[in-house]
Amino acid sequence: MFNDIGPLELVALVVLAVLVFGPDKLPKMIQDVTRTIRKIREFSETAKADIREELGPEFKDFEFEDLNPKTFLRKQLDSDELGLKEIRNGFDLKKEMAEVTDAVHSRESESSSSGSGSGSGSGSAGSTVDMTKKPEKSDQDERPPFDADAT
Repeated sequence: MFNDIGPLELVALVVLAVLVFGPDKLPKMIQDVTRTIRKIREFSETAKADIREELGPEFKDFEFEDLNPKTFLRKQLDSDELGLKEIRNGFDLKKEMAEVTDAVHSRESESSSSGSGSGSGSGSAGSTVDMTKKPEKSDQDERPPFDADAT
């Protein structure tokens, strides 16, 4: 519950409690606080039992921790009903990326070897597309179409 409180902060809280309540009233205050916490826990346990009882036998394995979205998703994804473990184990990202890389490199080498052979034999310069070229601008006087919805 208080995982982020360090030893110095705990000492500071004890000193502050002694200063606020005094050394004679502090034990009584601690007893009152612990009694209140126990009553709250008992109340929550009886409320959980009543809710489980009212839900009926269909929800006998219902856990209130499942209402937390993270816990619910973790529980659903860890179950093997969907076959996600088989999919996760069958998918090798490195292997898939290597196959894609090989396919891309082989296409580039095929297109460059076939493009250089056909380009030099036929003399056509349009066998490959230059993706770095910007499209040539058309007539400067031509205006783009007006879109009334865009303004």
